[in-house]
Amino acid sequence: MTANLEVTDGVGTILLDRPPMNALDVATQDRLRELAEEATRREDVRAVVLYGGEKVFAAGADIKEMQAMDHAAMVVRSKALQDSFTAVARIPKPVVAAVTGYALGGGCELALCADFRIAADNARLGQPEILLGLIPGAGGTQRLARLIGPSRAKDLIFTGRHVKAEEALTIGLVDRVVPAAEVYEQAHAWAAGLAKGPALALRAAKESVDAGLETDIDTGLTIERNWFAGLFATEDRERGMRSFVEEGPGKAKFL
Repeated sequence: MTANLEVTDGVGTILLDRPPMNALDVATQDRLRELAEEATRREDVRAVVLYGGEKVFAAGADIKEMQAMDHAAMVVRSKALQDSFTAVARIPKPVVAAVTGYALGGGCELALCADFRIAADNARLGQPEILLGLIPGAGGTQRLARLIGPSRAKDLIFTGRHVKAEEALTIGLVDRVVPAAEVYEQAHAWAAGLAKGPALALRAAKESVDAGLETDIDTGLTIERNWFAGLFATEDRERGMRSFVEEGPGKAKFL
């Protein structure tokens, strides 16, 4: 297997396992889609960590494999590539990327599919496709611009340069920088904390934010309003409000 799903304490870790650099070949791309769909289905998975191991997150696509593809082959493959990453982005549960070492090209695009990114102090991120005469093809031109703004995204995409962890934090590409030895531990702790929360409300929050970013404000408010009202039909809402009234804020248990 090029990747697998391990579950502990409600957290499903999608672990890339294609030494030495976790190059994202076709088999790995397809496997990511399968694991994202599995994590979506499984009730024992309440939050997800994306992790490439202690040394590297993912150094990008398998260039030798791509070099052998012509235009017709990539017309067919590019949709499957994007669908694999979109499946990760649409996991209806909190997702955090634990980024160690290189997260370049497809690796950076995979990290962009997470809701939150914790980076090691030795991490390097970027979209170097321009140096191959290409552009990002797994969502980089879209998700990167939405995350850090079009001008900063164009800087990284036009130049193909790598950014170190501290610059990535400054421009909003990652959300936290920690010592390399603590990346997975902190990512798992972040996910485990949310795994104890109300699953439907978390799903509603994620879908409201993500869907709202793709549309106008009035449509976004409608999405929010429908989810907000719908949550009044859930046991978690009853439990949360009852706990607030009887015990005070922040003491509800949702499992």
